[in-house]
Amino acid sequence: MNVIGLISGTSVDGIDAALVEIAGQTADLSINLLNAATYPYPEPLRSQILAVCGGASLSVAELAALDDAIAAEFAQAAIAVQSGYPQADLLGSHGQTVYHRPPDSTTLGYSVQLGRGAVIARLTGIPTISNFRAADIAVGGQGAPLVPPIDVWLLGHPTANRCIQNIGGIGNVAYLPAQQTAHAASGASAICGWDTGPGNALLDLAVSRLSQGELTYDRDGAWAATGSPCHALVQQWLQHDFFRQSPPKSTGRELFGEAYLQNCLHDAERFNLNAADILATLTELTAASIAHSYRSFLPQRPDQVLLAGGGSRNRYLRQRLQVLLAPIPVYTTDEMGLNADFKEAIAFAVLAYWRHHHIPGNLPEVTGAEQAVLLGEIHLAAKS
Repeated sequence: MNVIGLISGTSVDGIDAALVEIAGQTADLSINLLNAATYPYPEPLRSQILAVCGGASLSVAELAALDDAIAAEFAQAAIAVQSGYPQADLLGSHGQTVYHRPPDSTTLGYSVQLGRGAVIARLTGIPTISNFRAADIAVGGQGAPLVPPIDVWLLGHPTANRCIQNIGGIGNVAYLPAQQTAHAASGASAICGWDTGPGNALLDLAVSRLSQGELTYDRDGAWAATGSPCHALVQQWLQHDFFRQSPPKSTGRELFGEAYLQNCLHDAERFNLNAADILATLTELTAASIAHSYRSFLPQRPDQVLLAGGGSRNRYLRQRLQVLLAPIPVYTTDEMGLNADFKEAIAFAVLAYWRHHHIPGNLPEVTGAEQAVLLGEIHLAAKS
């Protein structure tokens, strides 16, 4: 099948769209990326999304209008990415996350992804699967991360233990033990995964603040690279309860957003840091939180770390990760044949494909769900 995968991540950079040819099911799963592109939101819409993510209030009518506006942008991205190809058979849209509340001991989690699938199906004429987190949350899961099951089949290695580290707005990891019978018998073979903490979202907020709105992100980490990280601050920030919490766990802008940045900037005042130093320190927090997470929660040290997401293009961040994880080599998924920029869009194409074929899409050992379930709600396209 040819399937379109769509997602806009926590950074709200734009809509990542991937047109993917998919065959097989799980162990024999194969993908061929036919086309991919990122389609920026119109600036007024992006600003509104960021405001909502930051806690701005909306009436129900305004929420409905925003939901439809995001869906229309997703539909346009789907139409554009398949230009020149036959119409796709299926579409999987993760939508735009604007709120995420992890579960606790007494309450189910709650997660809101805007860009309703019914509108996307209507505008594209393609059967659309959306709202992937809901079914996992309904059985006690975090609803995130959802990409590790695809990582297992596309990036697992017969002899190497691998960490697949996505650095989007939020960082998340999938630990893939070597797929050897002997290794599996050792008892150290459990697949696991969780959100590691802040990724690009906190850095982007800081860049916008420190540049008085002239910049939206630090290309290649070039600005941060001119500064010096304050390690005392990083160690202070790592004392936050989230970093100490055992998996399964997930997070979002609700924790690592504007209020958190404001606290970081307040903490930095006593160290007399300049703008570059602040960015270097926040970048160090992302790298250090990943390294800390591995030391604290992995069953054993990985042989390789593979990076994906926008943060994989941040040279300074990657250099700091390599230093903190040494001697473990750090690569990108590009080097293993899977596009690092569009890996998550590809993943939601696969999750839609699995839903179509009645294959459960979550990993309970990663999300904390009580059982494996089918993910996503199906919206049929109207017949012409």
